[in-house]
Amino acid sequence: MNILFKTVVVSDLHLGIKSSKAKEVVRFIKNHPAEKIILNGDIIDGWQLKKSGSWKKKHTRFFKLLLKMLSKEKMQVIYLRGNHDDFLDEVLPLEIGNFSIRRDYVHESFGKKYYVVHGDIFDSITTNLKWLAKLGDVGYTFLLWVNRFYNNYRVKKGLPYYSLSQQIKLKVKKAVSFISEFENELVEVAKIKKCQGVITGHIHHPANKMINGIHYLNSGDWVESLTALVETFEGEWKIIYYDEWIKEREAANFKDAIPVNTVETPKLQPFAP
Repeated sequence: MNILFKTVVVSDLHLGIKSSKAKEVVRFIKNHPAEKIILNGDIIDGWQLKKSGSWKKKHTRFFKLLLKMLSKEKMQVIYLRGNHDDFLDEVLPLEIGNFSIRRDYVHESFGKKYYVVHGDIFDSITTNLKWLAKLGDVGYTFLLWVNRFYNNYRVKKGLPYYSLSQQIKLKVKKAVSFISEFENELVEVAKIKKCQGVITGHIHHPANKMINGIHYLNSGDWVESLTALVETFEGEWKIIYYDEWIKEREAANFKDAIPVNTVETPKLQPFAP
């Protein structure tokens, strides 16, 4: 398997809930092998598994893929705990070969340092009012349930996927303000850590931008946006949207499937009456 990227970062898979796109993330990781894979929190949704969630074979398949890649490739997997998989606090820190579970991590990239953390500790509601965060999680789960039925209807009508829950969040003024505050807090922490960048997740809002001189990166999620961060061997960071990648891949396969006519078409002579 050819290594395509220096680093791949995914977060917020929420394995264990119906809305998690486990099959899609497995397909993505298979086709985007990297020297280092960072699982930046909320990979397993422990909150939902305690309530109405259920663990499926497709969720196990994700970890089987990582173990298979670790056994065959010279790669590293770093799992950072999030708020939904906070049960990992019981085993932190843990390191077995090239696999480790940590609370946070400093990633070095071409002379730059990036502070990598899930981000929930900078969310005052998640940190200080856990009961309220779990209540909000119930509402969010309901939104995802509505979203699933809404998009089943759109598929039947031949319409593209539309994240109803994400649009509702972005149109709420307080939510937009929260995202901005969250980003600014992470940027300040990166400065304290003497890092030139920060890589986070948690808010399900992919981003790649400069904020006050700090490179802010957010890997998004695999429930709504289906996004990942990739670092090239030239040190460039990109957001890859799964749906866009699939469309490009299908278009390329369709182009390759069309037979190329190598026989020169004879030129027609003008008709002489």
